[in-house]
Amino acid sequence: MPIQPKKHEMPTQSPEVRAHNFAEVAQGYPVEIALEEAKRCLNCKDRPCVAGCPVNVRIPDFIAQIRQGNFEEAYQIISQSSTLPAVCGRVCPQESQCESKCTLQVRAKMEPVAIGRLERFAADWHNANAAGQPAKPAPNGHKVAVVGAGPSGLTCAGDLARKGYQVTIYEALHTAGGVLVYGIPEFRLPKSIVAREVETLQGLGVDIETNVIIGKTLTVDELFDMGYEAVFIGSGAGLPNFMGIPGESCKGVYSANEYLTRSNLMKAYLDKPHTPIMKGGRVAVVGGGNVAMDAARTALRLGAEKVYIIYRRSMEELPARREEVEHAQEEGIDFRLLCNPTEILGYANPDNPRDPKNGFVTGIRCVRMELGEPDASGRRRPVEIPGSAFELAVDTVIMAIGTSPNPLIKNTTAGLEVNRRGGIVVNEDGLSSREHVWAGGDAVTGAATVISAMGAGKQAAAAIDRALMG
Repeated sequence: MPIQPKKHEMPTQSPEVRAHNFAEVAQGYPVEIALEEAKRCLNCKDRPCVAGCPVNVRIPDFIAQIRQGNFEEAYQIISQSSTLPAVCGRVCPQESQCESKCTLQVRAKMEPVAIGRLERFAADWHNANAAGQPAKPAPNGHKVAVVGAGPSGLTCAGDLARKGYQVTIYEALHTAGGVLVYGIPEFRLPKSIVAREVETLQGLGVDIETNVIIGKTLTVDELFDMGYEAVFIGSGAGLPNFMGIPGESCKGVYSANEYLTRSNLMKAYLDKPHTPIMKGGRVAVVGGGNVAMDAARTALRLGAEKVYIIYRRSMEELPARREEVEHAQEEGIDFRLLCNPTEILGYANPDNPRDPKNGFVTGIRCVRMELGEPDASGRRRPVEIPGSAFELAVDTVIMAIGTSPNPLIKNTTAGLEVNRRGGIVVNEDGLSSREHVWAGGDAVTGAATVISAMGAGKQAAAAIDRALMG
């Protein structure tokens, strides 16, 4: 039987409906489609897809189990390598990792196997049908502290717990999950999915202490005083970047981090929220990554009448996942490409300093760009077109141009080396300049992907195990 050249389509909510709710957009494969998609896998001997996965999931093996109808066995194979299967199946950029290596695409010039969608299918089937928690491993007598309950911290903790370590995660926020709960909206990653993955780790014996800020509530040195033999820092990159243009202090200017945290974690979408957010009106989101797409699509669901994406390069250079860009376009987000903001405009009434509208955003001034020669990153450098300035009338501006690691841990941990961007300097095993202090994820690299952070947590867990067990 010939192989179908294209992936099976993912069922989704219609754009007209989903633009007004926070329910998950992608609905997941039903059984019959999952079985058909699994048949597209060639089960290659050299397994290039496994090499393309940062946590080396045995992809052909779990797909073979789906093909045979053994859905729980498929999940168990995935979970041997991945701590967060249901999360990865939804938010990992498979198109640039495992799927980009798929033989169907590389050699046969067909669409790759929908690896991420099949991973999600197996994980969702397990969550809906499996009973009970995994058995708690026998303790090995060693204690490890993990800073941050995001993807890298959860992965490191899970891998160590499976080896019998007593692991405690210290999380600054009141809910575990890190960027999975404060950064990624419900319509892309339901919080119940994250909570289920966290519960699985707790079933392995991982203790999670929330509302503990390492560097303030406790220091890294105090963790060692408490008897921990190793510390893994997976505190993420929560310090937002701004452009440094006039008007960024106006009321109605948010970092994407703040905007998404208020909506996702503080439930600002409620009618009378404890942590409010500006809703409705016209919104400009500056940036072109996944976070920019998340912020724009969240603003739309919060009632915005018009949402712009302002990005200084073209569609070809847009760093967001193609699927997220397509979903945003379908929902009516207005992409203003080859544009760069130069000033945020604010209301001012000099005749009445007490005018309540004073200081609020009224617009954003931009210039049009064209692409010149490639820069150090290999992408063509955007160059301003003289005399091309224009203004957009907006009520809210969201800056989604990246984040950096918070300096709090660095400032309170003597001897911890960081680079000029604030990222912790580590070796190939994730070991920092401090003895028995490892680090990984965005705390090292700056804002990156969930799966790369998980890969760093997995690598550090193996290194910690070697160090403590000899």
